[in-house]
Amino acid sequence: MVKLTVVMPCYNEGTRIYRNIIETITQVEKFCDSFRIIVVNDGSQDETEYEIKRAMEQDHRIGMISYEKNQGKGYAVKRGMMASKSEYTAFLDADLELPPYLLEGFLKKAEEGVDVVIGSKMHPESQVEYPFLRKVLSTGYYWFMKLLFGMKLKDTQTGIKLFRTEKIRPVLKMVRTSRFSFDIEILAIAAKKGLSIIEMPVVVNFSRNKSDKSKISFSSIYEMVRDSLRIRMYVSKLKANAVSTEE
Repeated sequence: MVKLTVVMPCYNEGTRIYRNIIETITQVEKFCDSFRIIVVNDGSQDETEYEIKRAMEQDHRIGMISYEKNQGKGYAVKRGMMASKSEYTAFLDADLELPPYLLEGFLKKAEEGVDVVIGSKMHPESQVEYPFLRKVLSTGYYWFMKLLFGMKLKDTQTGIKLFRTEKIRPVLKMVRTSRFSFDIEILAIAAKKGLSIIEMPVVVNFSRNKSDKSKISFSSIYEMVRDSLRIRMYVSKLKANAVSTEE
């Protein structure tokens, strides 16, 4: 059995997806000798699919899931994770603002028996360099999530997470959100079902320049708040097991 699968959802990342896939391979193979990369092309309208195929020609450990209509990050991550046949499954943002080598520490925690290991920009040991507006939004969302779900987790949205596959697969089947609120739903259900969750420090380098279109818009913020309220209602109806979350 493959030890680790890394799922990389992407949308219109054609200018950098090839080099980012190759860089991910280079970093992951330094600490894991049995792994796969599954790149999920979420209906990109540029050369993303072509660039993924070009990377696949360079390394047999790269696989692709691709479809024509954009469905959202949550849908893409779920598709990739459900295709995983490895002992551990991670997902990582394709822009590599979060370096793949971080997964080494995440994997060690999972090997010690932790079910879910997540990156946290608010961890005291994190090295974070990104725009002030994103810091404000992250802090505000933390307090909103704390009020809504009561979880001790300080950051649910950072785009690097690792799971014990056998533990997270039943949770994935219950997840209904297809876009940005996917992270909070999978964690809320996992906590409700008693999976152990810990946060790990991350290194964040904001890679998008002023000419790049921000991933965050007022419409996406509204969508996250709306979906979070719906998730709260949904999760509250689930049968709870003992909850085990750690900071």
